[in-house]
Amino acid sequence: MRVIRIRRGQSCGAERDGRGAAREAAGRETAVREAAVRETADRVAGGRVAGGRAAPAPAPRAVGGLPGARVEPARGPPRAVRSSTLTPHRLDHRRENTDCNIRGAGRDLIGHVSEQPPRDRLQPWHDRCMSQPSRVLVTGGAGFIGSHYVRTLVGGGYPAFAGAEVVVLDLLTYAGNRANLTPVAGSPQLRFVPGDIRDAELVSTLMVGTDVVVHFAAESHVDRSITGAADFVSTNVVGTQVLLQAALDAGVQTFVQVSTDEVYGSIEQGSWTEDTALAPNSPYAAAKAGADLLARSYHRTHGLDVRITRCTNNYGPYHFPEKVIPLFVTNLLDGHPVPLYGDGGNVRDWLHVADHCRGIQLVAEAGRAGEVYHIGGGTELTNRELTMLLLAATGRDGSFVTPVPDRLGHDRRYSLDDAKIRVELGYAPATDFRTGLARTVQWFRDNRAWWEPLKARARLP
Repeated sequence: MRVIRIRRGQSCGAERDGRGAAREAAGRETAVREAAVRETADRVAGGRVAGGRAAPAPAPRAVGGLPGARVEPARGPPRAVRSSTLTPHRLDHRRENTDCNIRGAGRDLIGHVSEQPPRDRLQPWHDRCMSQPSRVLVTGGAGFIGSHYVRTLVGGGYPAFAGAEVVVLDLLTYAGNRANLTPVAGSPQLRFVPGDIRDAELVSTLMVGTDVVVHFAAESHVDRSITGAADFVSTNVVGTQVLLQAALDAGVQTFVQVSTDEVYGSIEQGSWTEDTALAPNSPYAAAKAGADLLARSYHRTHGLDVRITRCTNNYGPYHFPEKVIPLFVTNLLDGHPVPLYGDGGNVRDWLHVADHCRGIQLVAEAGRAGEVYHIGGGTELTNRELTMLLLAATGRDGSFVTPVPDRLGHDRRYSLDDAKIRVELGYAPATDFRTGLARTVQWFRDNRAWWEPLKARARLP
């Protein structure tokens, strides 16, 4: 792994030979492609282009054998996908594969995005086209979720992006940790740039030659946002706008905005769909909602290919020990009590970080521009049920649980309907919660050298 420190006004390393010439050549071919698009668009506007097949039905959301866990059935028959009325994609070098765009379901490529056809007329994800990117910029790639994505990408886990240069931009705040990238640090494919997503000059430099942006960087802890919201607004909202503008200016092909279910607020029954109105209740959630709306606006206004993912609660290795699972596990391993908010009845759906990142990759490869995709895990537990599982996994009893006053504005329940990504892109979580939780607890048992310094530095209980 190369660590790159860029001075203001300096180019981000030598550009690949031929990159500029290739982009110029793509631009010269635009007129020829536009003619082909117009000739074919009349057929597309009338309905389905030949070659599409029905997408697979969603898999059941089953949870194996967990005491207290709710086993969620499939969410019912696939609902119709309602696509927003969006501005057309600009026919420039960012849309190099004209044939792939022509085959996109229901899109009139001349002047507008037509009404989305029923789901059974959508083209399956495995038949969609995406040119292999030569450079991927990952913001927040030293954090919990971002580092898992980077380790998997550099390790060859996402074949569609194999061989791409991976540039990680991370400010290394308290939750960012270079040690999270140690398993792939020796790869010549990986470049690490310490820096701030709010630094417009740095970000603009990094965007030159970038094909895909996967944007993880964010202030993300709800409790911290309650005691001090300014950093959340600055990083999550302003930082995202800086990235979007730089991506637009540089002609980036695809921008994936990684978001959260918390933007919807709280739901007593049922599950949110991608069309549900945003109603955030914490400063963190409001800042993420603002970032999502900015991302949407850059698609609608400028035609930037933006795709938004929203996930449920993540867990897994390298999780910073201020969040509930790593905090509780490490406390219990050390024989310390764990704090349980209120009555412990708040409900969350749990998603292994590997499944989350795989869902993000599916969206990056084959998602539709301007769309939102939910990524769920299928295991809803109250916080008390989760605590009981963690006590059992660490050999502790109920005397280690300390009730504490509830968090201000604590959302009671989150639940995402993820039928859209299951049907369109073939997603299903691969890690059952029982197995994933056991492996996570064991990872923290085996990696004290990783988490003990973090807890001491952050002064966590």
